[in-house]
Amino acid sequence: MRMLQQNAIGSIDEKKHNCVQKSREEKMMSKAELARTAGVTVQTIDRIEKGFDCRMDTKRKILLALGYKLVDRHKLFFDSN
Repeated sequence: MRMLQQNAIGSIDEKKHNCVQKSREEKMMSKAELARTAGVTVQTIDRIEKGFDCRMDTKRKILLALGYKLVDRHKLFFDSN
C-alpha cells in the first residue's frame, strides 16, 4: 500500500517506505543490474522504489543483492518487522 502526503505546494507526494533507490544509486547499480542480481524483474524494482509494498521474500532478495545482511533490513525497508 502506498502512502500519499500533500506537500506545501498542494500536490500529492508518495511517502516511501524504503530507500532502495538511494542505496542502489550509491552502489552505482542500474535497476536492471539490481533486478538481475536479486532475481526479480526491473518492473518489481521500479514499483518498490516508488513506494509500493512487496513480499518478504522479495525484500530478502533485494537486501542480499545490495550487500546488506538480513538483520539490517530496517536500514533499507522502514516498515519491516
